[in-house]
Amino acid sequence: MNQKIYNFCAGPAMLPVPVMERAQREFCNFQGLGASVMELSHRGKEFMAVAAKAEQDLRDLLAIPDNYKVLFMHGGGRGQFSAVPLNLLGGDNQKADYLLTGVWSQGALKEGVKFGDMQGHAGSVKGEDGITRLLPTPAFRADAAYVHYCPNETIEGVEMFDIPETGDIPLVADLSSTILSRPIDVSRFGIIYAGAQKNIGPSGLAIAIVRDDLLDKARADVPAVLDYRLTAEHDSMFNTPPTYAWYLAGLVFEWLKEIGGLAEMEARNKAKAALLYDYIDNSSFYSNSVDSACRSRMNVPFQLKNPELDARFLAESKEAGLLALKGHKLVGGMRASLYNAMPIEGVQALIAFMERFANTHG
Repeated sequence: MNQKIYNFCAGPAMLPVPVMERAQREFCNFQGLGASVMELSHRGKEFMAVAAKAEQDLRDLLAIPDNYKVLFMHGGGRGQFSAVPLNLLGGDNQKADYLLTGVWSQGALKEGVKFGDMQGHAGSVKGEDGITRLLPTPAFRADAAYVHYCPNETIEGVEMFDIPETGDIPLVADLSSTILSRPIDVSRFGIIYAGAQKNIGPSGLAIAIVRDDLLDKARADVPAVLDYRLTAEHDSMFNTPPTYAWYLAGLVFEWLKEIGGLAEMEARNKAKAALLYDYIDNSSFYSNSVDSACRSRMNVPFQLKNPELDARFLAESKEAGLLALKGHKLVGGMRASLYNAMPIEGVQALIAFMERFANTHG
């Protein structure tokens, strides 16, 4: 292929090219062992070293305090929808509050109600002008066992940059689509979890960062594969972990450290998002319906002035090497996901195509 390809998929998302190239070099012969890393025993010294380095690099990137466990788990983000209540509602308190800003926070609540008294609180609203805005942080129940929220809603393109105040109530965050995109203060959270397939690595892996004092809250019937304490006690190897996904995640962490860490990554992500939003805002052919104060840096949904041109836009953009721009079926239109691995050249190529398309069909 001579044409440069840019993959705007919302997940599984593109991975950094240097990571993929290194994985390709090491695929059949990892560290001169004559075997792939995916064929190594997860309890052997070679893979144990891979796992330990990946965890330490993640701790370095996020400045994770010592009183938090880092768990590499199965099931992706949806698995954590169940894991959170199962691990936190083991005592007399069966209440939890959920801040609802989009499809994924609503999905977490839908799973959570299977395990306790869950209460949803509106966190965003679509106004009569068609613009989606965040609402002021509501008052959560003082006796809730935890408060759950999703800082970035990939479908609606809404991102919260301020961390909700919950007092002494543990705050649980689904960071699946925004983790490692910018620095965060981990100490503000009781639990952070993330499916890997956006900014970490391939799908199938989930990472949970759990404060130590929350490891003794689990229900007696929590399945072993979702049990935070059991996972921590066995260094995420109670059963065979997704070893190749763990290895690739480790390569991504190395890449992030090499380019300057999360401060540098945030600067890049700001620049990419600003470039695309500025173009859309100054266009009469395209539009975005999210308030500028809470527009996602990771996922940019946009609509064409004439929806009848959507299919042609998708066909021609694919021919131009711009993949997976179709918006989610719940909102329609287009969506460009600008995760960490997307270079600014990809955004520039998208804007150039959008301009050509508008000039031709506008």
